[in-house]
Amino acid sequence: MIAIYKRDLSLFFSSLIGPLIIAFFLLINNLILWSDFSQFNILENSYASMNSFFSIAPILFLLLIPAISMKTFSEEYQSGTIEILLTKPVSNYEIVLGKYFAILTIIFFSICFTFSSVITVYFLGEKTGNIDLAATFGSYLGLLLISSLFISICVFSSSLSKNQISSFFIGLIISTFFYFGFSQLSDIVFLQSIDLYIQKLGVSYHYRFMSKGLLLVSNFVYFITVNFLFLFLSTVVITKRNHK
Repeated sequence: MIAIYKRDLSLFFSSLIGPLIIAFFLLINNLILWSDFSQFNILENSYASMNSFFSIAPILFLLLIPAISMKTFSEEYQSGTIEILLTKPVSNYEIVLGKYFAILTIIFFSICFTFSSVITVYFLGEKTGNIDLAATFGSYLGLLLISSLFISICVFSSSLSKNQISSFFIGLIISTFFYFGFSQLSDIVFLQSIDLYIQKLGVSYHYRFMSKGLLLVSNFVYFITVNFLFLFLSTVVITKRNHK
């Protein structure tokens, strides 16, 4: 698994496309948070807060993560290297995990680069340090968990198709549904009696709690369970392809 992890990580940084995607994310993020034309401009807030960033970042990741993940297995199928990969002395689940953690590492460093905004906001307030660090920490942790969930979905999407564009859109659609879909379903009139249970199936419900600094066990269980589900499904798909 470690060898696959290192291989995928080096492949990502060996071309310009990978770093350019991260640079694009950071550029868009900074433009939204610090430029005059944006309604999410931190400088126009009445108090020092990172709420704008934590509202926008998941939506940016809805596009960023499918773009990074779309070639995870699709490229292996196209080039024919999947057969070689599956003959390695590692299990199919370890192959999936190696690729998953490689993308998670990339996203983790992308998130780390945004810490500069926290430092800036920390000193921007009328009183230095007047920022809710517990909520900020919870929001960052929630953002990382959301990213991990999107990655597991997009790795699964890439395992379904040889076409990278198809993988991108499948990953985008499923991730968007998990972020927005369940909360929208809960608003349907005839589902009002079970609306809370439906909301709990969605990402935004759990992220909302973590953004307030409330780190509940149920939130971690949710993210771990959904991650495991899609990683397991990815393993099933590549195993079936190997037996064809």
